[in-house]
Amino acid sequence: MQQEETQVTRVTSSTPEQIVRTTRTVAPPVGTEHPKKVYQTKKVIFRTYQIIWYILGIIEVLLAFRIILKMLGANTFSGFTNLIYTLSDPLASPFRGILGITSTQASVFEWSTIIAGIVYAVIAYGIVQLLQLIKPTTPQEVEQSVDNQ
Repeated sequence: MQQEETQVTRVTSSTPEQIVRTTRTVAPPVGTEHPKKVYQTKKVIFRTYQIIWYILGIIEVLLAFRIILKMLGANTFSGFTNLIYTLSDPLASPFRGILGITSTQASVFEWSTIIAGIVYAVIAYGIVQLLQLIKPTTPQEVEQSVDNQ
């Protein structure tokens, strides 16, 4: 879409004739990609968002099960409990030792597992926001976004 700006200047003098000067400025068209290519790129980025949030969901569920099973003092020799501990241990171990472990008899509360869940959520959010920076935008989206700021 080309933008055209017209400027009209009227000069009057003491004589009855008028001089009208018309200046026309034509802005170059905005270089945009083909709409189908933009759509495909946005679709890939959208699917990437979905994959990131899905992986985060799996991580958060594993960490939540770990917290609950540890708090309840679940039997570590149980198949399900052992599976959850095995899958969640690599996710929780980088944060082990940040804060102490609160324990009473068989019940254990790992504060580091809660920190791990928060850190993974922040990382996922950061990756999604980074992808927002590379998402193609149309001139209309830019105009709308700037006007709403």
